[in-house]
Amino acid sequence: MKLVILDRDGVINEDSDEYIKSVAEWVPIPGSLEAIALLCQAGYQVYIASNQSGIGRGLFDFDALFAIHERLQRAVAEVGGRISGIEYAPDHPDEASEMRKPAPGMLKDLARRLGISLEGVPFVGDSESDIEAARAAGARPVLVLTGKGERTKSKRKPDDVPIYKDLAEFARTIIGQDQRPHTA
Repeated sequence: MKLVILDRDGVINEDSDEYIKSVAEWVPIPGSLEAIALLCQAGYQVYIASNQSGIGRGLFDFDALFAIHERLQRAVAEVGGRISGIEYAPDHPDEASEMRKPAPGMLKDLARRLGISLEGVPFVGDSESDIEAARAAGARPVLVLTGKGERTKSKRKPDDVPIYKDLAEFARTIIGQDQRPHTA
């Protein structure tokens, strides 16, 4: 199974320090929906793993979150893609469970439900907590420079985490790598 896991805010849609609390505040990053469609058309299943502490902070409720996710699903479908599943952690950071990134709970839960190992599976995020969660779950961390990505990059020491301008560049790159002839 070809699989890609994405963070939501800052990777698929614009992020906000005030949180994305409603469908009206949910604005896709240019090219991100088409990138998901390209991944799907190339045979990837696309999942999302997203901290949503606005729920734990009392800024919005589950109905608002589900409405945002429904809009996301519809928008991706309109360009020919599909989100196979969405994991989220509603925890307040002060009461964080194993599900809240940087802990690997969401990713491990997804792997368990799919009956797979996450070894080599890209987890695309824009924050250090995304990178830490990917590593802790055995997935391959990928950083995009959208959302908090530029800030994250500036605070990091250079290492083995690949960096892409945005989700579209990542998708084109991974699909291009799939299409190269493999030699023994």
